[in-house]
Amino acid sequence: MGKLKKHGLVLGLVSLVMAGSLTACDDGRSGAEGAAKQLASSLAALDVGQIAVEGKDAAAANDQLKAVFEGLDAKPAVESGEVKLDGDTATFPLKYSWNIGSAKWEYSSEATLKKAGDKWAVQWTPALLAPELSEGETLSVKTVPAQRGQILGAGDAPIVEDRPVFRVGIDKTKVPAEQADASARAMAALLGLDAEEYAKQVAASGPQAFVEGLVLRAYTADITEAKIEAIPGGSSILDSMALAPTRTFARALLGSVGQASAEQIENSNGALRAGDTTGTGGLQQKYDALLRGKDGVEVRATPEVKSEGETPGTKVFFSSLPAPGTTLKTTLDLKLQQLAEETLAGVGPASAIVALKPSTGAVLAAASGPGSNGYNTALLGQYAPGSTFKIVDSLAMFRNGATPDSKVECPSTLAVDGRTFKNAEGYPESSLGSVALRDAFAHSCNTAFINARDAVSQDQLESAAQALGVAVEAPKLGADAFLGSVPGAAEGTEHAASMIGQGKVLFSPLSAAVMAASVANGAPVSPQLVLNADAAQASGASQNPSAGATPTESGSAPPSSASASVSAVPASPASTKPITKEEAAALSDMMRAVVTSGHAGFLAEVPGTPVGAKTGTAEFGNDNPPKTHAWIVATHGDLAVAVFVEEGGLGATVSGPLLKTFLTAAG
Repeated sequence: MGKLKKHGLVLGLVSLVMAGSLTACDDGRSGAEGAAKQLASSLAALDVGQIAVEGKDAAAANDQLKAVFEGLDAKPAVESGEVKLDGDTATFPLKYSWNIGSAKWEYSSEATLKKAGDKWAVQWTPALLAPELSEGETLSVKTVPAQRGQILGAGDAPIVEDRPVFRVGIDKTKVPAEQADASARAMAALLGLDAEEYAKQVAASGPQAFVEGLVLRAYTADITEAKIEAIPGGSSILDSMALAPTRTFARALLGSVGQASAEQIENSNGALRAGDTTGTGGLQQKYDALLRGKDGVEVRATPEVKSEGETPGTKVFFSSLPAPGTTLKTTLDLKLQQLAEETLAGVGPASAIVALKPSTGAVLAAASGPGSNGYNTALLGQYAPGSTFKIVDSLAMFRNGATPDSKVECPSTLAVDGRTFKNAEGYPESSLGSVALRDAFAHSCNTAFINARDAVSQDQLESAAQALGVAVEAPKLGADAFLGSVPGAAEGTEHAASMIGQGKVLFSPLSAAVMAASVANGAPVSPQLVLNADAAQASGASQNPSAGATPTESGSAPPSSASASVSAVPASPASTKPITKEEAAALSDMMRAVVTSGHAGFLAEVPGTPVGAKTGTAEFGNDNPPKTHAWIVATHGDLAVAVFVEEGGLGATVSGPLLKTFLTAAG
């Protein structure tokens, strides 16, 4: 009995404690806190259609919420703060956090809940969404553009700078109203514009307007000042505009700048918005995060217009200052780059000229001709290098004991596993038979170098290429590039083809120039284009400055396209046995013989330091006779140059004259 009494007493005490707890919690705090959290999550989702609302219809409140925030093109993070109770009223802060472009906007508003029965309803006001927001106002974002960083050339010379231009169009103050349409159509015809569209622009402009049709760098034979002024109201205004030296100056290398595409915006993780300016292709895209800087933003509230002609005022709720972009410094020599482009201007097929400074590795010019159709042939092209590769062969032969005076056998034809190799058309009979390696090199005897295949293994070719700075990493380049591919294993006809720069051996014009530069330097050259690439890494810019790229199966360039990309692959480490000054001197001796006694004698006329060279012609495709790539590389003092034409016949007769023009004008 005592035990039963004791047990009943315990149960009674538990019941009393529980009743006390319920009474203590029955002030509505848990319900208010739950309602506060539900409001915060609903606001974050931009949907308050499922919560209780006081002071406004729930659907109308939801419509207002969406309308107020629609212009921000984002969703906020919203948290409810500590709830304070006063009878049937609960108040608490709402903490908002927005990512607006590159800026973070944070603020708090006050919310009030009223209890009706067993439910808590939010008292709806615009200030709940943002402090001081009034009825009818909506929020929008205005971007304050950051000044984009410049890309500079050698010696910090600006590539893009203010240059004189002519703004051509119709000055409506100088033409009677009834004549304006006819003048607009005549101007459109002169400038090559859409007549209907330009006429509409002229008609829609005020009577004092100058309606620009085209901006010219200079008058042309078709568009002269006289022809412009012959049109009633026609006018040409001298002005200035930030421009590169020419419309296409280094476009494939540098890229361009314009409004972000939908795809770029989608892939930017919120960094880009509609109307933002961004880089497309080349260095402008690679270093966009560095160059673009950070735009400032303004969040504004604009009231609804209630009467026609009313000009609504605006309130600025938040603003952040823009951070200007960082300048990108390059080694490009503006004079040599423009000279290279002018030299290639009349070349129909894809083409390139790359010029390096051997003593530093600086890329002075990397021009891709008009036939490349915007593709960066100079740095990304992948082609069989032909007989320019005999520089690599010769280094491998030196390392096996040969010298420029060593005798080699140069027959007119040579059969390897049923495949017949021969020398180029017009090969001099006087250089057939047993000749000095120098002579075989100067006249580019294919059979002599293929005959050396048993003494020079494929892995020795790979090692010799790496010793010349080819097919290795280029950690200082700072640009996407293909630095060459030389397989370390090959047999039979494939190994024989490698000896004359065909088979699976692939070079870019850049790697060909690096090879020549390493000879001139007496040590491997590592090319450099972007001088402050480390700043881009710190800024988070996409960067892959090393050399590797996946070779194409055919040994030619990827499709000509400004947006084409090359997949990077791990490049080989630098050779453990770099070229020595003695080896380079022997190669320079043979490259000079190409000019003094070989088929590049025309380069003897180039003024200044003596020129050393090596030509190359590489067959490709299935045509009969096959098409050929035309190559020539040269050294001229502290300058190394590679010239390439994709469908160019012989290197000596097609690329050679282009090289002579370039070197002569370069001085």
